[in-house]
Amino acid sequence: MSYKIKLKIGEFSRLMQVTVKTLRHYEQKGLLIPDEVDEWTGYRYYSITQMQKLNSIRHLQQLGFTLDEIKDLFDDESHFPSVEQLTEKIEETKRQLKLLTTRRNQLQEWIDSRKKIKKMENKKMEKFSIESLPEMIVASHRGIISNYSELGKLCCNVIGPEMLRLGCKCPLPGYCFTIEHNEEYTPTDIDIEYCEQVEEMGTDNSIIQFKKLPAIPKILCMKHYGPYERFYESFTEAFAYIEEHGYKVTDKARASYIDGIWNQEDPEKWLSIIQIPIE
Repeated sequence: MSYKIKLKIGEFSRLMQVTVKTLRHYEQKGLLIPDEVDEWTGYRYYSITQMQKLNSIRHLQQLGFTLDEIKDLFDDESHFPSVEQLTEKIEETKRQLKLLTTRRNQLQEWIDSRKKIKKMENKKMEKFSIESLPEMIVASHRGIISNYSELGKLCCNVIGPEMLRLGCKCPLPGYCFTIEHNEEYTPTDIDIEYCEQVEEMGTDNSIIQFKKLPAIPKILCMKHYGPYERFYESFTEAFAYIEEHGYKVTDKARASYIDGIWNQEDPEKWLSIIQIPIE
């Protein structure tokens, strides 16, 4: 007489690495009913053959079959899907794959969009900075120019040579800027003052005047790439930034020059720094 092994639900659960809750769910679905239930204690016992049945359930689930579909297979005692059923499951998998691919692409678009926004935010942060300027001595020239293109010529042909003649020494890395004094916009006859930081006061003449400028505790700096005629674009951004962050303008805006006609032929490569004193 052969001995039939009976496994309590807990032991069966442990050996098959499946929770008791799952086994009870399979029982409720009529998918894996205990081989024996003790009428007095209610203990559930599983047989060795039910181990293979549980493995079949797992395998079919991995192939994409639902518990209801698996139950139908067991009910007709085939325990394995037909070619037609497998073919339909392949088609269903294709449809799911198409949906998942679409979802993946949408998620990737969201990721790319967030990265782009983050990049723009970082770029915006790089474009603006809040600095402070110490008290300084500048060599100043104020005059009327017909248009912005004359500014480079004025610096290279008039101001620069005169500062050289006077023996002006400029601290490194050098700092020069302009301030417009017109009360309103004029496309010609621009009243502009050019200032360049120097190490010490000098003697004024008809071209160069020396003066000491007070420190500026807080000044908004913004990079501007391109010709000076497009300063309005950067001023639009700069003043929007000031308003957005709750600052107040305390003095006239100035433009500091990094790259220009003296070292870049292409005006699109000119780099200026828009500077606006704030508090």
